[in-house]
Amino acid sequence: QVQLVESGGGLVQPGGSLRLSCAASGSIFSCAVTAWYRQAPGKQRDAVASITIGGDTGYADSVKGRFTISRDNAKNTVYLQMNNLKPEDTGVYYCYVQCSLNRYWGQGTQVTVSS
Repeated sequence: QVQLVESGGGLVQPGGSLRLSCAASGSIFSCAVTAWYRQAPGKQRDAVASITIGGDTGYADSVKGRFTISRDNAKNTVYLQMNNLKPEDTGVYYCYVQCSLNRYWGQGTQVTVSS
């Protein structure tokens, strides 16, 4: 069983930066995929960025060049560095981990981009 706790969200002005962290209670070393999802108000939850156990990354078109996902297996932590934030990046950000057939979600952290 893996429990995920996100942190790092908050209120930021357009053009600003935030770094989200997702700390796992158990080892994620062998987990194939870790990812960040975003759910904007009134919309479905969509994938923002993902990283595989081999280090391959993928990003939604809307965040390419601005967001960077990384994972530190020694610390059992996944990060999302978000730069040049835009109002449309506002939403609840969820951490997701897939370990074999098991899938885990964090409770989410709110990111609000507003002047």
